[in-house]
Amino acid sequence: MDKGLGAGIGDIISHFQNSSCSDGVQEPCIWASPGGARKIDIGKQIFCNRSLNMKNIVAVGFDMDYTLAQYKPETFESLAYDGTVRKLVYDLGYPEELLEWSFDWKYMVRGLVLDKKRGNILKMDRHKYVKVAYHGFREMSKEEKVEAYGNTLIRDAFDEPDYALIDTLFSLAEAYLFAQLVDFMDNNPGKVSKSTDYVRMYKDVRAAVDLCHRDGTLKQMVAKDPKTYINEDRSIVPMLKMLRESGRSTFLVTNSLWDYTTIVMNFLCGSHTLDGGITCNSDWLLYFDVVITGSAKPGFFHEDNRANLFQVEPESGMLLNTDNGTPMPQVGDISPGLLLKEKNGTCRIFQGGSVGHLHKLLSIESSSQVLYVGDHIYGDILRSKKVLGWRTMLVVPELEREVELLWELRDLRKVSFRSFHHTSSMFYDNLRMLKSSIRSDSQYIATLIGRLQYRFT
Repeated sequence: MDKGLGAGIGDIISHFQNSSCSDGVQEPCIWASPGGARKIDIGKQIFCNRSLNMKNIVAVGFDMDYTLAQYKPETFESLAYDGTVRKLVYDLGYPEELLEWSFDWKYMVRGLVLDKKRGNILKMDRHKYVKVAYHGFREMSKEEKVEAYGNTLIRDAFDEPDYALIDTLFSLAEAYLFAQLVDFMDNNPGKVSKSTDYVRMYKDVRAAVDLCHRDGTLKQMVAKDPKTYINEDRSIVPMLKMLRESGRSTFLVTNSLWDYTTIVMNFLCGSHTLDGGITCNSDWLLYFDVVITGSAKPGFFHEDNRANLFQVEPESGMLLNTDNGTPMPQVGDISPGLLLKEKNGTCRIFQGGSVGHLHKLLSIESSSQVLYVGDHIYGDILRSKKVLGWRTMLVVPELEREVELLWELRDLRKVSFRSFHHTSSMFYDNLRMLKSSIRSDSQYIATLIGRLQYRFT
């Protein structure tokens, strides 16, 4: 979604609306069809693969990065790519030629598999058969694919440690850089250390990416100018308001820490000034009941996770000990201000913990009462669905254009289908007539042969 998840969620095909009784008393918001509401682009609608009764949902939660915050690939992914290249050159000793490279953010897509040992990028079908394979940027022939992946008695699982899944938008830049390094090493013998093979190169790329995240290179740049790297979306706040006005709890669970989370969420939900700027405050916390930062998903979703839960003091970012979500006074400081804020019903902010803490904080009796929205099919959706039984919604920005094309070409597909059906009907009619004619001719020939045999005997 090039307008961000907020556009996808905020423009949802279903929404809350207020209704009034005959006595003028306003009824609670309900989850209903938009009816005569403004037209929603097909690429930004919500599609369900099973029914969901929203009456049973008491809490709706969100991931932040690539869910509420939709990053611009042309700027953010390029920033991640450039930072990784610099780490490879200046920290890991790779040739300076790498600094001249550039990133094509449209080249890679999620769903590919990276073969660390052979330096290949694989496109596979649902049955784990390799359909297309590239060595670096060179497409492999059918014979090469069969030789590499089709001549084993035991079928390869294509899992770690020999393979890496390109399953997040964050991993597109590193996959592209890996392909560039494969080509560079193949075409420039001696430029890379002889002890460096494809596996070592992949580990170096991963190490460089981790360095960019650990030293704050990426997040510092985003924090300085969020508008350059994150899509603005004015529909996120109305969506969150509708959810809360319906009586449901809302929560945010993100792996990002508090200092970065508050900058991004303030950009997405903060007040806009006349000159297009954003006023820096914590008003966005009004739209959530609980915010958990540094959650370390997917481990967060395991109930046996014993990670400590700390409460975050929003002004200073300090961490306070808690007992299952209840603040524990520090020695010599009972933190009366913090306790007073909680009594007034403002959002509670934490770091770490596990899903058990979240359920207690929101007084959730059954996991099926939670709807969680995320972008990572493994870290957000599968773990929370299979382990907990949460209801889940997956954000897939890549499908927006495909859905739009399917809709735009629907009439052409109908014509093509009718033409195919007419042609196939004619073909089968002619085939039946030919078979019938052959049977008739065969019977006539058999009769003629029988007569000849009788005459000569």
